[in-house]
Amino acid sequence: MLKRGALLAGTAILGIGLAAGIADSALMQNHNAVAQPIQLSGTQVGLPSFADLVDKVKPAVVSVRVKTQVASENGEQSLDDLPPQLRRFFREFGEGARPNRPQPRQGMAQGSGFFVSQDGYVVTNNHVVENAVEVQLVTDSGKTLDAKVVGTDPRTDLALLKVKDGGDYPFVPLSGAKARIGDWVLAIGNPFGLGGTVTAGIVSAQGRDIGSGPYDDFIQIDAPINRGNSGGPTFNQNGEVVGVNTAIFSPSGGNVGIAFAIPASTVKQVVESLKKDGSVARGFIGVQIQPVNAEMADAIGLKEAKGALVAEAQGDGPAAKAGIRRGDTITAVNGEAVKDARDLSRKIATFAPGAKATITLFREGKSRDVTFEVGRQPAA
Repeated sequence: MLKRGALLAGTAILGIGLAAGIADSALMQNHNAVAQPIQLSGTQVGLPSFADLVDKVKPAVVSVRVKTQVASENGEQSLDDLPPQLRRFFREFGEGARPNRPQPRQGMAQGSGFFVSQDGYVVTNNHVVENAVEVQLVTDSGKTLDAKVVGTDPRTDLALLKVKDGGDYPFVPLSGAKARIGDWVLAIGNPFGLGGTVTAGIVSAQGRDIGSGPYDDFIQIDAPINRGNSGGPTFNQNGEVVGVNTAIFSPSGGNVGIAFAIPASTVKQVVESLKKDGSVARGFIGVQIQPVNAEMADAIGLKEAKGALVAEAQGDGPAAKAGIRRGDTITAVNGEAVKDARDLSRKIATFAPGAKATITLFREGKSRDVTFEVGRQPAA
């Protein structure tokens, strides 16, 4: 359970003690003098101010309010599938229906999002708008806008919305550069429904796998992120979005300084696909893979424990048709080295179905290239 963080205000108290019976006449005579500021030697270095950056990007960030509807396990069941005699019985004694028919159950959800185009496209998390029947956006100025869900991608937990009314909306760009560990970042969102909240921190790590899906490649940040920040942007100091906040690690349920954001490179790819088709089509080669550890590498003659070991090649899949088989180690895709099994999954997923790909295999102590057409990944 997520809990509100308590803010503690600290007060500094200056105490002056004088030994009894010892009076400093100079001090007593000047007890009304104005205190002089302490002078520090050397160059003064202050913390960075994000005020100008906030003024620039905050208008593009919105709160996302969602009305959801899911089927309930309890309710009433239709009589249409009953024999005529039982239908009559339930109509007479059960007021026309029998128990346990699934009924829609409504709920509310809230999160954050941000405009990525002047004509009103908004990015948020898939889990914020899952099962949505009504979506509203609240801007930084307090205006409420009706929006629709253009498309979602559960595998990366991203969703694209579109404001129903036309207009000229403030938007922010997605960064084309990868955030570096140690970079200052700024997060803006709607924690606990408070709206328009700004927090700052640094990029703590890259490439985090938190077990949420096959394409985990999260940026870890230490900017305070809480419930309601989901779908909100993380900015670099140039006002570009480097990530979309999506999860936190928290034994207590509240912010402990470990949060995860979807990288801008992933967001850009998914947004383009959702805008075009309403869904994301990913490449597929039809293999089951596993990591290569040091023991495996020694056994097959690899110099380093890198790549993805093929545990099985599906008989009707593109890889099997191209001659890839169990025991092969995939070491590169289009000349780009494969670090591990997850890295291979991410690389193949970036290919459009039908595109040509060249896979470098290590088999029986030798490397060879295999070129084939990438298939379409089946629906989840």
